[in-house]
Amino acid sequence: MTGLLAGLDGSRLLRHVLGAVLITFLMTSLIVGLELVATQTGLSLRPRYHIVLYCVVVVALGSAAVFALAERSWRLPMLVGVVLAALLLVPLLTGNLDSNLAFLLPFPVAPLNWLALLLPAFILMRAGQLAYVSARPPAAATRRREMTRTGKLISLGLGLVLILVAFAFPVSPWGSRQLVDILTIVLIYIMLGWGLNIVVGLAGLLDLGYVAFYAVGAYSYALLSEYFGWSFWVCLPLAGLFAASFGIVLGFPVLRLRGDYLAIVTLGFGEIIRVVLINWYEFTGGPDGIGGIPRPSFFGLPFQANPPKDGGETFASFFGLSFDPYHRIAFLYYVILVLALFTNWFTIRIRKLPIGRAWEALREDEIACRALGLNPTNVKLAAFGIGAMFAGFAGSFFAARQGFISPESFVFIESAVILAIVVLGGLGSQLGIVFSAAILIGLPEFFRELEDYRMLAFGLVMVLIMIWKPTGLVSHRDPTIRLHPRGDGR
Repeated sequence: MTGLLAGLDGSRLLRHVLGAVLITFLMTSLIVGLELVATQTGLSLRPRYHIVLYCVVVVALGSAAVFALAERSWRLPMLVGVVLAALLLVPLLTGNLDSNLAFLLPFPVAPLNWLALLLPAFILMRAGQLAYVSARPPAAATRRREMTRTGKLISLGLGLVLILVAFAFPVSPWGSRQLVDILTIVLIYIMLGWGLNIVVGLAGLLDLGYVAFYAVGAYSYALLSEYFGWSFWVCLPLAGLFAASFGIVLGFPVLRLRGDYLAIVTLGFGEIIRVVLINWYEFTGGPDGIGGIPRPSFFGLPFQANPPKDGGETFASFFGLSFDPYHRIAFLYYVILVLALFTNWFTIRIRKLPIGRAWEALREDEIACRALGLNPTNVKLAAFGIGAMFAGFAGSFFAARQGFISPESFVFIESAVILAIVVLGGLGSQLGIVFSAAILIGLPEFFRELEDYRMLAFGLVMVLIMIWKPTGLVSHRDPTIRLHPRGDGR
């Protein structure tokens, strides 16, 4: 036992675990521990405190493992991860896959079957990484390099796996219409998060009106298609161009502002755009919105059952397939996936260019940035313009996917959610934004039938992440340029 707790403060570990256990008991004793059942005489409460005990044990083990990992220890997390994985695998491997966790919750929710594996998998992966580095204690600089190298390999491997799974998912046996639809929504917010990450994460400019550029992109495509009959592929670059222009226009008045003052001005800009969309009825349709927006086609082949009026072919007839609405759903999914991957590739590449390093210099210290001869005006305008461009792309796709847009789709809460995705994922972290978007956007969609609990769970997840990882899910990011490439000061 002493070797298992080596390097850990026992009293702090005990307080940490007891606090998590107490909170879990208070939250589950009434919600999970009692079940309302119908009897012949009416309704009655049936106690289920064995479930409360199960939840308390799982949380106690998980909190102990997280504490040990935070203290850079690996022996306890390795043991706890194995026990926790076993506890979670027992209900997963017994019973029907769609309801084998029903005895843990007052309602059967299939996605929890897979989400329950994430915690022990993360604990075991992180503990294994620490164990590998600790097995042969090298010098401090060498150890840091090995940790960084291992982290890079894990991130690269995980990213490649996610991309392969994302491309194969719609044609896999699990690719139902509902799941593909949910993943399409998640990818829209991932793309928005990567675009805002340029402004907030790289340049350090707090933007609370990012949804305004999202709205500009959506209305650009809707209006161009309505008045000029242009297709989605023609309007897509134009929507990004218009949104970038609005980003530059916003950048000029806020060049001298920082911090909270910058956030207030950007918030006001977002509200101005929304109010203009509502009141300019003759041009934007006002609160009635714009409907009948054309959907994108596959190289001119529409996704419809009947042939076009001009006598052309449809997607199904051209490839000799029977018409299926799922074809359009999967096609839209692949479109936003390619757009999101392009956004990610562009962001990674531009970080290594002089403008990317200028953004990071501006984020760290604007005065030092000026002293180095950089022009903060141009640097800020570039950040606002490029970040807004990707919001315009996402807005154009959103309009094409929905077929209808209105000002209610671009309220302030959307900017808050996008900013929360960036902050919770880790400022400047591309992979962290993917995880945070999946948590904040994907999970509420899965639990849509639990409408009374969705926002409660949303807020709880945000609070827990900020307590557990205040700098974001993936807080580590390598600098673009190193003064000492070898990492040992030589």
